[in-house]
Amino acid sequence: MYATMNSPISVYQRIGVETGVESANPHKLILMLFEGAQEALAKAKMHIRHSEIARKGEALSKAIMIIDHGLKASLDMNVGGELAFHLQALYDYMTSRLLIANLKNDIEIIDEVNGLLNELYGAWKAIENTSTPTT
Repeated sequence: MYATMNSPISVYQRIGVETGVESANPHKLILMLFEGAQEALAKAKMHIRHSEIARKGEALSKAIMIIDHGLKASLDMNVGGELAFHLQALYDYMTSRLLIANLKNDIEIIDEVNGLLNELYGAWKAIENTSTPTT
């Protein structure tokens, strides 16, 4: 019964994300990746607190995939220069830290990575605000 009640909610959420992706510009897509990774980290922390080890692993795996196959993969190493190389190293650091957090059930490491993501998210958001023309 619970799965049936939950199903419309998850369908609605999935449609909302798909619609957002379809209508988003590249800048917004990167913001959505940051938001998705941060949401996955919040879920991982909740699962650690509730001793839901399998779900914790799934949430951390999702965050790692977003960082590695989303944020890191979006870097243009030919155009981004030194900044792109630094971001690549930072994303590698984050994924390795999350692997350790998964092994140790370490919320502090998750908070560390979430803090780094939050700083990058804020910087990316600020770029959006400065590049939007005013009328």
